Amino acid sequence: MIEDPWFYAAAIPAVLIVGISKGGFAAGFGILGVPLMALVISPLQAAAILLPILLLMDVVGLWAYRRQFDMPNLRILVPAAAIGILIGWLTASLVREEHVALIVGIVALAFAADFWTGQKREGAPGRSIPKGGFWGMVAGFTSFVAHAGGPPFQVYMLPQRLDKTLYVGTSVVFFWAVNLIKVPPYLALGQFNTTNLTTALVLMPLAPIGIMLGVRLHHMIPEEPFYRLCYAGVTLVGIKLVYDAASSMIAG
Repeated sequence: MIEDPWFYAAAIPAVLIVGISKGGFAAGFGILGVPLMALVISPLQAAAILLPILLLMDVVGLWAYRRQFDMPNLRILVPAAAIGILIGWLTASLVREEHVALIVGIVALAFAADFWTGQKREGAPGRSIPKGGFWGMVAGFTSFVAHAGGPPFQVYMLPQRLDKTLYVGTSVVFFWAVNLIKVPPYLALGQFNTTNLTTALVLMPLAPIGIMLGVRLHHMIPEEPFYRLCYAGVTLVGIKLVYDAASSMIAG
């Protein structure tokens, strides 16, 4: 188990932020979890510690949003995400995390800019197998590499303007499936060692607290401010990803 108090100073708020985001805002701000923990440990170890915690959060989220999800979208997204995870596993030794972060960050910022500048199409687009297949695959890949599946998922789902509870419930079910599919590859890569698992166990009591705080905030915020908050989250995450990637590449 990690005993460094500075690790827990970063990990405790990280886990709570991830839980609040997953429980109330479809994982948007949750992408900050790994970077926060990576202030003290390596990003790869942070991702490995977070995965068992994410799985527990998913169970709590599934209970909170039971029967409130869009199955037709999930039928498109989940198989595509599985392909993305497989690609991530097969290319794990070749892909640099900062390159993935840079691409996801640029996509997130371009997507958010379209909203903030008012360049919105009339009417909400419906489900699309080509678009959902592409963005689902990207979400699976980036989630496997750095738990960064939120922005690609949102690029596909946010424009549909679903009822906010249906939108978050769909996110909960999608990332539950994604996180389950990620377990065998993480095992094969040796990420679940004793240190990481015991550290995750210590942090797990925070998981339901974060999720339920997110659920409560979700029900307190009206529809229009909710979507603006989601787009704000995409913007902040995009900035963070681009900054981290650029800093890493300059330092390297």
